[in-house]
Amino acid sequence: MLIARRSFPKATVTNDRFHVHKLYYDAIDELRISLRWMARDVENEEIARCRKAGTTYVPFRYANGDTRKQLLARAKYILTKHASKWTKSQQWRADIIFKYYPELKKAYDLAMDLTDIFNLKVDKDTARLNLARWYDKVDRMDGGQFRTVTETFRNHYDTILNYFINRSTNAGAESFNAKVKAFRSQFRGVTDIPFFLYRLSKLCA
Repeated sequence: MLIARRSFPKATVTNDRFHVHKLYYDAIDELRISLRWMARDVENEEIARCRKAGTTYVPFRYANGDTRKQLLARAKYILTKHASKWTKSQQWRADIIFKYYPELKKAYDLAMDLTDIFNLKVDKDTARLNLARWYDKVDRMDGGQFRTVTETFRNHYDTILNYFINRSTNAGAESFNAKVKAFRSQFRGVTDIPFFLYRLSKLCA
């Protein structure tokens, strides 16, 4: 952002909405992983008790056949996709996850709320109110996983809201960056940088 402000002083700096989404989904995944570690601890305690009692350990299974660890391991995709994109088995798994882990249900619902806020074609002031309400809900959530999300929103609130001015994203820049990387990989590295930039400008300008 410092480079952008110095090189393009008249430009409006905008945080890409998909990076904001990724930040929140990373926090959800951290919560999922922490719950999976807890499930591992429970399973290890059950194994130890069975070993002590001299009995065969039979893992607990949910209605869909998943063990505790399997349920949370297979939840990653579900927690990052809209419910309309789930298969029947994923819907069944989601129902079980949200029944036994309500904190994941709450985090998932807030993720969908954030998507809805960005999808609404509203002005910046309306978006500011919507995001403020969403931020308050996240701030009240238990667990340190979401502290990074709230701190980022607090520090970059204005640049996040700039998206709603003309709904700009960095998709074009990401696409061009992919083309540059593909062009560079053809030469297995670049030694003559000025000539490389010259060829790149001729091909892509």
